[in-house]
Amino acid sequence: MSTAGTGDVVETSHEAGWASVTVLVRYFASARAAAGVETETVRLSSSASVADVVEHLRAAHPERLPRILDAASFLLNGIAVRDLDKPVPDGAELDVLPPFAGG
Repeated sequence: MSTAGTGDVVETSHEAGWASVTVLVRYFASARAAAGVETETVRLSSSASVADVVEHLRAAHPERLPRILDAASFLLNGIAVRDLDKPVPDGAELDVLPPFAGG
């Protein structure tokens, strides 16, 4: 289980001089419950894509979040992500939106 909380920065391992991007991940509804936090900040390689962020989240929260991520939609800086290979700019916000019921 992850010990990351609101405002914590969760880094992947890297070498000195490693160029990185910082991404604020915001969880909504069941994704928030599965992650156990409302937000977290992750730092990844500067070449990271949305898919890389999602894989990092799977590893950081392996118990319940992967199932939610399989069905989730994502917003990158408020814009719907259609291609998970989209590069993530430094300082981006990635919203994790699980499927919503209703009408």
